[in-house]
Amino acid sequence: MLQFKNLREGQRLAPLVKPPVTKVQLVKYAGASGDFNPLHTDDAFAQSIGMPGVIAHGMLVMGFLGQYVMELAGTSATPTNFKMRFGSMTRPGDEISCSAIVKKVYEEKARQFVNLELYAEKAPGKVVGVGTATLQMM
Repeated sequence: MLQFKNLREGQRLAPLVKPPVTKVQLVKYAGASGDFNPLHTDDAFAQSIGMPGVIAHGMLVMGFLGQYVMELAGTSATPTNFKMRFGSMTRPGDEISCSAIVKKVYEEKARQFVNLELYAEKAPGKVVGVGTATLQMM
């Protein structure tokens, strides 16, 4: 659990490493999200448009980062202003590591806040998404 008094600007927080993405996971996510674009579930279709095979939904990766932010917040903070930009593609077999750097620690109107810079990588230096979030400490 994060404690405001222990957070410092520039601090790297412990990562969340997800298991490798699977094709079954992509089909389940398609059903849960309603996004049935065959680019995410049909290798033959993906290859017909020049891809090596299916790719993960971008929003699945955003969900991984969202899970990470919620786990960081735990019961000690409320996440706000969660945003993400997509980078490169995620494919089955990619193991996504979510990480954060504390960008700002501040107090405003007697409340404590922490701004985070978020990263989702499939390998060191191979970013599939970046984002930001603010945690309002309780």
